[in-house]
Parts: sequence; structure tokens; C-alpha cells
Amino acid sequence: MSASLYASTGALEGAVALDPAVFGIEPNRAVMHQVVVAHLAARRAGSAHTKSRAEVRGGGRKPWRQKGLGRARHGSIRSPIWVGGGVAHGPKPRSYAQRTPKKMKALALHSALSARASEGAVKVVDDFDWEAPKTKRADGLLEEIGAGGKALVVLDRDEAAAARSFRNLSRVVLGRAGYLNTYDVLWSETVVFSRRALEQTTGAPVETAPSAEPARQGEDDHMGEER
Repeated sequence: MSASLYASTGALEGAVALDPAVFGIEPNRAVMHQVVVAHLAARRAGSAHTKSRAEVRGGGRKPWRQKGLGRARHGSIRSPIWVGGGVAHGPKPRSYAQRTPKKMKALALHSALSARASEGAVKVVDDFDWEAPKTKRADGLLEEIGAGGKALVVLDRDEAAAARSFRNLSRVVLGRAGYLNTYDVLWSETVVFSRRALEQTTGAPVETAPSAEPARQGEDDHMGEER
């Protein structure tokens, strides 16, 4: 399992080997679904609130006497059956968070990364040696490496100039090594790692792997010369 390695200018430099324990497992769809549902549930505000009959203003006096008028018996005009009354069994502020085991989160994340790697949608940038942030350069880099759609860009904490370059792109979500989640990986069409971020994600140095793509480019140039 390998991924294409690019320079910060977008030029193809070769390929890097991907850790099979992270990028080469059989994706577990059931676990990914459960973790994504828990992730989206935790994002809910849970702030919906309706007033019960005890919280609605007014209604302290009995509207009419109990007997003798031929009317139905009522004790308060703020009963749930009255217009302007309280709400029975309405929503109250609550937490929608679900407990998800750490091993399940790790399995779901590795499954999502493996699915993207099997599609060839994992790219690696060798080094973001950008001295100043520039959004146009970040956009051009993604187009150059074939990440023109929705992209998850995973950076190291020290790559601040690159982070500021990518953060203004609406189709890009920024991630940091060690803080990835399954939802962002599945949302994106391409996952772009910096080399340092990839090393932190796998916990091991990234090794260069042979790539056939540069050879094909050379063959195309040679054929163009013959033509």
C-alpha cells in the first residue's frame, strides 16, 4: 500500500509506503456507521425547551366554579388543553452524546482511512516550506495533485502558514495528526497529509516506496519527442 508523494509546488516526487495497520485493513462498515452517528449526535446542541403548565405565566385562579354552570371542569387556563397553556411532555435541554469505546473509534478511523487508500485518494506532501500564507497557492496545489473536490488536509501543529492558506477554502476541512475523526475522512473525497502529520498518525517514520507514475510520465515525453 502506497501513496503519491508531492512537493509543496505540486510536482510529483515519488511515493511513500503506508502503514498497513492503519491504511490496509478491511473496512468495517457497521462500526463506521455507529461512530459517525455518535459523532453527529454529540454535535447537537440539545437546547430545545418548552414550558410546562407550571412554567407558563398566569393560570393561578380557577376560571369558574366547579359545579352549576354546565361547563367542563377546569382548574387553570394554563392547562395543556388550553390555547396558550403549557406543553405536556415537550422537549427539555438534554445531552445527545453517546459513549463510544476508544477501540471502536480507532477501528472506525482506520477503516475510513483504508477505504480512502484503496481508492487512491490519499496524497502526501513532502514539506510545506511556505513562509507566508496564500490561499491561491493552496488552491493551486490541490488542483495540481488531483484533489479538486472536497479535501481533508492533515497538518502538523508547526505548519501554521499552510494551515492559514487552506482554511479559507470552503471545500477544505483542516485536521491535525492525533485529532482525526471518521466523519471528516468519510466526508472528504481526498485526504492530503503532510509528511510530518503522516508520521505522527502512524507513529513511525515514512519510508519512500517505488512509484511507476514518474516512469509513465517519462514515456509520454519520449513519445511526444518521437511524434
